Amino acid sequence: MPVSLMLLLTAGVLIACGVYLILERTLTRIILGIVLAGNGVNLLFIVAAGRPGKPPFEGTAPAEDMTDPLPFAMVLTAIVITLGITAFGVALSYRAWQLFGHDEVPDDVEDRRVLRRSQRRSGMDEDPEDPGSQGLSEESRRGALLHSQGHRARRDPLGTDLSGAEDAPQDYTEADEREDVRRGRETEAGGR
Repeated sequence: MPVSLMLLLTAGVLIACGVYLILERTLTRIILGIVLAGNGVNLLFIVAAGRPGKPPFEGTAPAEDMTDPLPFAMVLTAIVITLGITAFGVALSYRAWQLFGHDEVPDDVEDRRVLRRSQRRSGMDEDPEDPGSQGLSEESRRGALLHSQGHRARRDPLGTDLSGAEDAPQDYTEADEREDVRRGRETEAGGR
């Protein structure tokens, strides 16, 4: 079975360019990347179909001379799926342009909040000068450290990273979080 090297190279270039564009931050480039990668995969399906042959109709040719119809059916399905994803992406891009004036994908606020919380927690890890902190869990060390500094026990309104977000109060904002940090610093400064 002769495989066309030019089709394989074209498919590889299309997929590589598509992946590069998908990793960009603007929705327009992401959409173009999906289209390019989809076309590259479609070319790979056509290459996988094998050598050209007779149409697969009953009684027109022997079975070994017929072309396998499955790859072409999969290409048609992939074209429809790519069209649907493209239409959805264009709608998202248009709506983002209406709301923000650009189509750049912003950072997720919740991801940044989780990152800040984990960075704060890593600052409260085991204290090498405190031998009692070596065998305790992170939550126990955190509670002991806060208690030793005069802080009252407070339930974390965001929960842990493993708990669901449904128990977190909906009105807790970044301003509330900054206020809690400020109160902690004032309490710490007042205790010195």
